[in-house]
Amino acid sequence: MLKLDGKIEFQNKRNDVLAVGEILIDMISADYDDDFEGDTYHKFFGGAPSNIAINVRKLGIQSLVASAVGNDGFGSFLLKKLSQADIDTRYIQQVGYSTSMVVVTKSKASPIPIFYRGADYHLEYSPRIEEAVLNSKIVHFSCWPISMEPVRQTIEKVIEVARENQILVGFDPNYHPMIWQKGQDGVEYVKSIISMVDIVKPSEDDAERLFGKDTYHNQIDKFLDLGAKLVVMTLGKEGAIISNGKETIKLDSLATEVVDTTGAGDAFWSGFYTALVGGYEIREALNLGFAVSAYKLKHMGAVVNFPKLEEIKELYKL
Repeated sequence: MLKLDGKIEFQNKRNDVLAVGEILIDMISADYDDDFEGDTYHKFFGGAPSNIAINVRKLGIQSLVASAVGNDGFGSFLLKKLSQADIDTRYIQQVGYSTSMVVVTKSKASPIPIFYRGADYHLEYSPRIEEAVLNSKIVHFSCWPISMEPVRQTIEKVIEVARENQILVGFDPNYHPMIWQKGQDGVEYVKSIISMVDIVKPSEDDAERLFGKDTYHNQIDKFLDLGAKLVVMTLGKEGAIISNGKETIKLDSLATEVVDTTGAGDAFWSGFYTALVGGYEIREALNLGFAVSAYKLKHMGAVVNFPKLEEIKELYKL
């Protein structure tokens, strides 16, 4: 059990966080525009796992990202961004498909996405990726890569190797039916994956898509019943409810200003992982995750220029 007042003891590894999954272009509208009527969009580095890899590096720990991009201009842009963040790009495969893209509206609530998928789901498991897994303390992925083949098989192998080697596995169960192929039961597949991971962070929308409407506590119990060791259910401006099955706590949001919600969940993961690796107790690490998310909410785009985690801790008086 992951005790809320306990620390996670990690093995001595060269890398801290390995994020596996999508790296893509986020096209975000210049104006707040839920109806997609605006004419201007701006290009940003995107993809939840890759956002986390860049964020944690800025916050002060080591990271790698394993993904696939197209052999095109957008792919070159993404690789350059990773290099500028001092992240090794040897684990990014360039494939013969267009770089994936998400078009999204600038929003103070939940962004509305339109998905254009190409290269991202052609990531193949390789000896190089296995090397990255074995040399990492934490492996992270989201629903995006498990929604299509062949990258789903890659994720399954990553999980298998991580579990065999006592590597912490974090999963963002951000199920969205639009990214799944027609005829596939994505909900049941996501539920099967939850039994194989340690930490999940569903939003209330994620939980409703997976289980239907219910109370927060009942939703959390469903994740725990499926095998998750720690559930962090985020509730937007209301904060979050966290449970390991024995202890349940409520944490308030630290956000005071919202400019753009894109990447706020990735920012939480980033602060949380950085704090765990830094030796903080889980309860403290959760608060630091919310502080990093609050800092991100004041800025546009999924990846912002974070200071080190200790500076954010002082800024939010934690």
